Amino acid sequence: MAIIETEPQNFGSDQHPISEKGKALRNLVEADLLDDRYATTTKRGLKNRHVQLMALGGTIGTGLFVGSGQALAIGGPASLLLGYIFISAMVYGLVTAIAEVGAYLPVHGGTMSYHGFRYVSRSMGFAMGYLYWYSLGILVPYEITAAGLVIGYWDQSGSINIAVWITIMMVVIIALNFMPVRIYGESEFWFAGVKIITLIGLLMVSFILFWGGGPNRQRLGFHYWNNPRPFNAYLTTGDSGRFVALLKCTVSSAIAFIFAPELIVISGGEMESPRRNVPGQPGDTFTDWSSFTSLGDGTVSSSPFVIGIQNAGIPVLDHIVNAAVLTSAWSAGNSFLYMSSRSLYSLAMSGNAPHVFKTCNRWGVPYWAVSASACFSALAYLAVGNSSSIVFNWFINFTNTSGFISWICCSVVFFRFRKAVKAQGIEQPYKSKLQPYGVYFGLAGATLMVLINGFTVFFPSEWSVSNFFTAYIGIPAFLILYFGHRALYWSDPWAWRPEEVDMHTGLD
Repeated sequence: MAIIETEPQNFGSDQHPISEKGKALRNLVEADLLDDRYATTTKRGLKNRHVQLMALGGTIGTGLFVGSGQALAIGGPASLLLGYIFISAMVYGLVTAIAEVGAYLPVHGGTMSYHGFRYVSRSMGFAMGYLYWYSLGILVPYEITAAGLVIGYWDQSGSINIAVWITIMMVVIIALNFMPVRIYGESEFWFAGVKIITLIGLLMVSFILFWGGGPNRQRLGFHYWNNPRPFNAYLTTGDSGRFVALLKCTVSSAIAFIFAPELIVISGGEMESPRRNVPGQPGDTFTDWSSFTSLGDGTVSSSPFVIGIQNAGIPVLDHIVNAAVLTSAWSAGNSFLYMSSRSLYSLAMSGNAPHVFKTCNRWGVPYWAVSASACFSALAYLAVGNSSSIVFNWFINFTNTSGFISWICCSVVFFRFRKAVKAQGIEQPYKSKLQPYGVYFGLAGATLMVLINGFTVFFPSEWSVSNFFTAYIGIPAFLILYFGHRALYWSDPWAWRPEEVDMHTGLD
């Protein structure tokens, strides 16, 4: 990996002399990042159009359809809309901060965990890295299980065992991730394109039905805001019940965004001209995210699209919606395996995972990292021996908590990055006008969300050991990773001194 010279005042100048500890930190980073025993690295084969569609289409999975449909049934249309507005604003504050970090140093293996290692501490990078690896890995069987359920729409008799569909889905997703990143990016580009075109078409159909343009000429308007009501009560009655429903809707809305902002940084290491292209991702991608998630709400069985289509007497279109959901699940599983494998690759690059996971083939694919991450896919077979919907909700609870913890950590990384930039007089290629206030809001929101993710289990009628476990096990798991590593490296500072942070190694 090529290293370019920078202006002397940016690193190690007389104004900001580097201490022995700072030199040691830089040597540590260089030793892992530039390890010539594994000279073959991932390739910059992703173009801007690939990353734009991957960040958008790769995250339009079942979270948009299943999670929002459940939230709509619980809270009503107004609660769902408010929940999406809150989560969208929170994510925008975070994604612009993440883009600042990623645009400055778009290195191979440059996940947010790698930046946590560079700008915060080794313990932070270690804990974030494994959080990403197992959480993103578990999202793959989540999407595969959902895809199997969606296929069941055409096989309601259950004549074909769901294990058959799970196996087919796994084989295709894993095979695509072993392809050169250019082929992977191209396949994901078309996957995402089909989903987006379908969703745009469905939004147009919804608009037409809203004004009474369907075959039955029935104008829907805001009918369902009046009958039954804009706000539903949940678990209790009155205003308190409506407030509980609003909280539940807000938490459920997050599944459509979980780990989406981090994809921009992960793919930046394999993007052409990343310093030019990464800064353009937050605004464009966020606009698309918020548009699709705020306007498209539902599941295959309870989607406003499907209900409107059926009531209007439009044939065939329900199958098109089902196909769009299937494509969404397949594509999102594809992206999550990509992200999980690159997280493990990043851990190896920073010395926190076995060196073998650095190994790439001649196409630049870290095949050992892909193989290890693909093992999580086998969890999809839990749906064979249990209720698929129960297993599906377990995955949602677990990944929601992990995603909120990730956003908290990303905020900390951004704060330490900004301190290092200021201390060393670095000129950033991209600086958001929204920061630091946007990340303050994102941090506060993510902290609240991680605490209330499974709050409904504390209602006597809703208590469930499995739901409590899956909603909150991610918190002690992360703390064990962080403080366990901290105990091994107790002499390290809690955070690197800003003037000693290595802002130089890996620039290209």
